[in-house]
Amino acid sequence: MKKALFLDRDGVIIEDTGYPHDPDKIRILPGVVEALRRFQSEGWLIVVVANQSGVARGYFGKEAVEAVNKRVREVLELKGVSLEGVYYCPHHPDFTGECDCRKPKPGMLARAASDLKINLKSSIMVGDKMSDVLAGKAAGCLKSGLVLTGPGSEKEAKKSKEADFVVNDLEELAKLIFKCKA
Repeated sequence: MKKALFLDRDGVIIEDTGYPHDPDKIRILPGVVEALRRFQSEGWLIVVVANQSGVARGYFGKEAVEAVNKRVREVLELKGVSLEGVYYCPHHPDFTGECDCRKPKPGMLARAASDLKINLKSSIMVGDKMSDVLAGKAAGCLKSGLVLTGPGSEKEAKKSKEADFVVNDLEELAKLIFKCKA
C-alpha cells in the first residue's frame, strides 16, 4: 500500500480563475512544481481530486474538464512531476442531485485508493476549501488541511477548526512535512 498526496486542482495546483475550462489559460501556481517534486522524491503518489460543478451547471462539458486536466498533466510532466491519478466530480446537488463523489464526501479519494492501492491512513489531503478538508477526514486520511492559494481560502481558514494544518502554499507544506529530513 502506498501513501498519496491528494490535491484539489483549482486554487491549489493551478490558478483558480472561476471555473477554469480553457487549457490554454491554465497557470501553475508558484512553488507547486518544487513541492510536488519533493513529495515524489520521498515516495508519495500525487493524485488530483477535484469538484467540477461547472459541468452540472452547464458552463462547459466534461470534455473541457478533461482537456484542462490533460494540460495540467502535460505541464507538470515537462517539469518532472507525474500525476498518478486525476479524479473529478461533475455533479452538484442543486443541479444533478446527490452523489458520493462530491467533496466533502470521500468518494473520489476512496475510488483512487482502490484503483491505485493507496493507504488512506498514511495519506494527506490538501485543498483551499473546507470541503477538501472534510473529504480527507471522511476518507480517513492521516492529515487534511488547507493552503491559502485559492480565492477565499483565508476566509475558509478562519472558520477551520478541523484542518490539521493551514499553510501559505504547497512549498510550505513540503517544508513542514519533511522538516526532519535534509
